[in-house]
Amino acid sequence: MRRFPWILAAIIDLVLIVAFAAIGMANHHGSILPGLLIVAWPFVAGAAIGWLVSLAWKAPARPLRSGVPIWLLAVGAGMILRVLTGGGFAWSFLIVTLLVLGAFLVGWRAIAALVARSRARRA
Repeated sequence: MRRFPWILAAIIDLVLIVAFAAIGMANHHGSILPGLLIVAWPFVAGAAIGWLVSLAWKAPARPLRSGVPIWLLAVGAGMILRVLTGGGFAWSFLIVTLLVLGAFLVGWRAIAALVARSRARRA
């Protein structure tokens, strides 16, 4: 399998986390701005911790090796940072965050792995 560029994987993660925050802002506040960065930054920071812990740049598109740690730390550390900075906590938000960021951060990697496997079979 051709190596997936780590910078592209990091950008995809960033865009998906910001999209998650934007969707939430639009649904709950009717607008995205102001406040998008305030909502997104804890989860971006958590994902960055996940990148460091998993050494994701070595295999950035691997769903289990990179995607799962990035997802779990984006949610776990993100929720802790959110609460510590006055963002509040609700169990329903935690559940939605787990599900959506799981689908986003592990999901795109699972799709990339399927595409790579399919291409390898055809080659």
